[in-house]
Amino acid sequence: MTGKNKALIVVGTILILLWCLTPVAWIISLSFKSQQAITNGSPGFFPADGDGAGWQNYVDVINDEQFRRAIFNSIGISLIATLLSVIIATLAAYAIARLEFKGKKLVLTLALVIAMFPVVSLVGPLFDMWRAIGIYDTWLGLIIPYMSFTLPLAIWTLSAFFREIPWEMEQAAQVDGATSWQAFRKVIVPLAAPGVFTAAILTFFFAWNDFVFGISLTSTERARPIPAALSFFVGADPFNRPASLLAAGAVVATIPIIVIVLLFQRKIVAGLTSGAVKG
Repeated sequence: MTGKNKALIVVGTILILLWCLTPVAWIISLSFKSQQAITNGSPGFFPADGDGAGWQNYVDVINDEQFRRAIFNSIGISLIATLLSVIIATLAAYAIARLEFKGKKLVLTLALVIAMFPVVSLVGPLFDMWRAIGIYDTWLGLIIPYMSFTLPLAIWTLSAFFREIPWEMEQAAQVDGATSWQAFRKVIVPLAAPGVFTAAILTFFFAWNDFVFGISLTSTERARPIPAALSFFVGADPFNRPASLLAAGAVVATIPIIVIVLLFQRKIVAGLTSGAVKG
């Protein structure tokens, strides 16, 4: 590789990083500004002297009962939806990958079609159904649609991993005295760990970042997740939204995602290492 090509790669990488990280840096900068500085249009990327609010915005956001409740709702709903989706998708994908039955390709095709279905088109029917059966504005009312949209993609992801695992490894475990369930749990699932954690990340991302279901299928703080709750965070003056507090809330809401992604990335690397040797 010539020096000119290396220079072009470095410049391109820097431009991509600036394009991706500038909005993040900007919202962090806003979270440290005072509301008066934002209202007055204080120039500059960082707050000028006297325009900064320091950590007070974060203190105010964390002390807000509505925000704390929304964070609790998002964590609980996202974790439950992720756990259930991964368990069901793992069993379903294993059956699809290992068993031969009529209509298997049709099942996978329908699953992919469901995953690509427009979310907005289901809000109206779900709103009426949930109110009729009594799960509107509840955790269950959000967990079900989250699972419905994440299960097909998780099944597709996991079935590809299961197909690549040699059938002889499971048979060898059964010859050594393991039951079918023990061979699946102790041999197959660890080898498919990259797919399992990939499915978990996709499910958690969808549940945590969802706004349409969160704002349409809830009416109170009882089950409203953080993306929808931020839209109701108007402050004392509804005509002058607290942009600095909203920025601080967005930063706080992003921290769990970053932590969980880092943890899942380590698991994915471990799964790839354990499943790299076959035979």
